[in-house]
Amino acid sequence: MPLLPYALARPFLFGLDPETAHELTMASLAGTQRTPLALAYCSGRVDDPLILAGLTFPNRVGLAAGLDKNARCIDGLAAMGFGFVEVGTVTPKAQPGNPKPRMFRLPQANALINRLGFNNDGLDAFIANVQKSGFRKQKVKHPLLLGLNIGKNAATPIENAVDDYLICLDGVYPHADYVTVNISSPNTKNLRALQSDEALDTLLGRIAERRETLAAQHGKHVPIFVKIAPDLDEAQVEVIAATLKRHGMDGVVATNTTLSREAVQGMPHAEEAGGLSGAPVLAASNRVISQLRAALGKSFPIIGVGGIMSGRDAVSKIEAGADVVQIYTGLIYKGPDLVTEAALAIKKSR
Repeated sequence: MPLLPYALARPFLFGLDPETAHELTMASLAGTQRTPLALAYCSGRVDDPLILAGLTFPNRVGLAAGLDKNARCIDGLAAMGFGFVEVGTVTPKAQPGNPKPRMFRLPQANALINRLGFNNDGLDAFIANVQKSGFRKQKVKHPLLLGLNIGKNAATPIENAVDDYLICLDGVYPHADYVTVNISSPNTKNLRALQSDEALDTLLGRIAERRETLAAQHGKHVPIFVKIAPDLDEAQVEVIAATLKRHGMDGVVATNTTLSREAVQGMPHAEEAGGLSGAPVLAASNRVISQLRAALGKSFPIIGVGGIMSGRDAVSKIEAGADVVQIYTGLIYKGPDLVTEAALAIKKSR
């Protein structure tokens, strides 16, 4: 158990602007990881290993991309009991993202809206931070797994998006346990167009070709996952599933944030532009997961993410068809104890 209960820290953090609170939290994690001060948020890891996509996941609860965009806090996040941590999204060049304010809390709904826009320090800084992390040096039976999430720069025309993804893939491949191709953020203009039939076919074909080259070059096969949106109908999900299988992708992350505001109508900030995350996304995410499982069959790896606020929510993702889950907004509302709660609930549910 962490020495500092999150219930004591949350009122202070929620008294700040959401992005200020985020930046303060990440700076604190970066400054205290690998020091005795990490005991404030450190928690024992639930042991519930699973082999998926050729990797051994220490347990079935991970951190979703977006919290640690620059890979500064890998060791601090690992100390919270996650089985795997995904960092990014990283783009080839540094970019500031969209104008502020660009993050909004909806406490009535346990939700957030963000339109950050892949703000990050760029690929070189990202890789340097990954290399500084010490988690791989830990002598444990099932070490933490690290996912590296890649995207495109806002200034790159959508017709040249593949180039950005290949640059990022080249850079992160030697350092990743798995790579996630993010084509589903609503906050980079036209990005979700890459989920359409022809564009997705082209993108994944090029990525599959490059992975063969990188696997030979580095002497290892790094699984590649593709992150999709919850705002897809069943026909779109089926096309994406077929394309994933056709190009030999290793898994899918379902889902990103939603553009729907149906569940938060009338609440303060509900009409802000951006992606909605948190509790209102749970049902939509689970629907897409269920449709993916039906289209992909029993053995294709699915990482379920969206709306996990409790252990029961985590179990609902597994019941929908996910193999493992990720949390992000739940961590902000519930704190690090949610990691252990979710991992234990999944373990006990089987």
